[in-house]
Amino acid sequence: MDAETPVRRRRTRIQTEKRELILDAALDVFSQHGFRGATIDQIAEAAGMSKPNLLYYFRSKEAMFTTLIERLLQTWLAPLRALDDIGDPIGELRSYIRRKLEMARDYPRESRLFANEILQGAPRIQHLIEGELKPLVDEKAALIKGWMKAGKIARTDPWHLIFSIWATTQHYADFDIQVRTVLGPDRGGDGRFEDAARYLEQLFLEGLRPKG
Repeated sequence: MDAETPVRRRRTRIQTEKRELILDAALDVFSQHGFRGATIDQIAEAAGMSKPNLLYYFRSKEAMFTTLIERLLQTWLAPLRALDDIGDPIGELRSYIRRKLEMARDYPRESRLFANEILQGAPRIQHLIEGELKPLVDEKAALIKGWMKAGKIARTDPWHLIFSIWATTQHYADFDIQVRTVLGPDRGGDGRFEDAARYLEQLFLEGLRPKG
C-alpha cells in the first residue's frame, strides 16, 4: 500500500483527473486554514464530491497534505538548484530573484501552505527540511562562498543572503492582500511584481558587486 490509495494500482485518466481535482481543492483549504484547521469535509465540499468518494483516492488528510508538500518542495527548490557557477554570479543571482518572484506570483497558495506549516513548527516536513532543503542550501552557500573568494561578488554571509531572498520574494505571496492594499489600485496590479523585481535587484545586486 502507498500513502494515497488503499491499493496500489495503475490509474486511469479519470482517476488521475479526480486526484488532481482533490489536490487542487485540498491546496485551497490547507492554504487558508493550515493543516490543523482543515477537515476532510471541507476538502470534499471544495472538490464537489462526497467524503467517501474522496477517501477512495486519498485515505486521509495526511496523505493529501504529504502529496502537496512533497510536490511543493520540488517546485520551490527548482530555482535554487538552477543556481550554478557557469554564468556570471550577478546574472545568476538576478535570475534567482526573478524566478522566486515569479513563483510568488504564480503559486501563492503553495507559498501560504508552506508558511503555515513552518509557523506550526514544521511537524510534518521537518524530515524534508533536514534531508533535502538543508543539504541544497549548504551546497549553494558553498558556491556563493567560492564567488566571494574569487572576488566576483562582495563578501557576505551566504546563508543569510539566501534567507533574505526567500523572505523578500515570498512576502509578495504570503502578504499579498497587504501589499495590494498598501500600494493601492494604481500600483497594486500585476505590475507590482516587476516593480518588486527592479527594487530587489537594486537592493541585493548593487550591494554584492565587488568594490572597485
